[in-house]
Amino acid sequence: MRGPHLELTSAASPVVAVVGPTAVGKTRLAIALARRFDGEIVNADSRQVYRLMSIGTAKPTPAERSEAPHHLIDILNPDESFGLGLFLKLAREVIDDIADRGRLPIVAGGTGQYVRGLLEGRQVPEVPPDPCFRQRLEQMAAEGGGEALYARLQEIDPARAVALDPRNTRRVIRALEIHQSTGRKPSEMGQNQAPPFPSLVIGLTMERQELYQRIDARVDDMMAQGLLDEVRELAAAGYTPGQGALSSPGYRELGEYFAGLTSLEEAVARTKTQTHRMARRQYTWFKLGDPRVHWLDASEEGLELKAAAIVASFLEANPPVLQ
Repeated sequence: MRGPHLELTSAASPVVAVVGPTAVGKTRLAIALARRFDGEIVNADSRQVYRLMSIGTAKPTPAERSEAPHHLIDILNPDESFGLGLFLKLAREVIDDIADRGRLPIVAGGTGQYVRGLLEGRQVPEVPPDPCFRQRLEQMAAEGGGEALYARLQEIDPARAVALDPRNTRRVIRALEIHQSTGRKPSEMGQNQAPPFPSLVIGLTMERQELYQRIDARVDDMMAQGLLDEVRELAAAGYTPGQGALSSPGYRELGEYFAGLTSLEEAVARTKTQTHRMARRQYTWFKLGDPRVHWLDASEEGLELKAAAIVASFLEANPPVLQ
């Protein structure tokens, strides 16, 4: 059942976001809401933007994509860079386009940094990656640990250092890269601005062990679908498992299997364990006590109806401006 077709202006278009850990059912709910409310889905998963990585990233299937339009999927090759800045630019353009065509933008994905950045009006410095600089600092971190890089950032920009986890070497390097390129403190750049749209966040959760069981079943299903062949074909095409886009669970571990570093059984078991860890990290972006999030138990009956009622109430309170 579809809702009424509304002519939205891009400046006032309400936006719905569906967040939660991997395997909790975000795609299924987002599609259901898109069908009910004449919506289109904006992908907020940092790996589903890459071509050739369909099974291991649990992309919506062709059948699922036929049920509702999807955006920001299969737009880059696996060796191309993608981060928060580019996501925000592309997502804002897509949201404007969806609203201009009178439909409801529904942001869905497990990369919480992307969703929060979008909904909070994050402004990111447009500083292109410097591969040589990154490689040099990554080598320093590999040889001596990331503590020295974090100490350097503390000297350059204490405010930015406080905001980062010292163990997140990738983000520490990015902060140093911005300073290297611009000569400015990263903390003085990219301040948040009020986003031009009201937003609603629906969070999906479930009991932890049940989620882990669902993750394990998904990994087994990925293997049955041909994940091993997908990783083999990516490696044959020149992409290195464990690096860049292929550092996510499954690609790294199966790459180690192909390199003779582990058995297939162990690679699959480690893929499950690493995906459990990823799910726990995903919760840190939208905590269960966050009052901005309408949390729903994904394992309960009537999930779609409950979510639809929340969206309908939100749209009633935040009516789009008719053109």
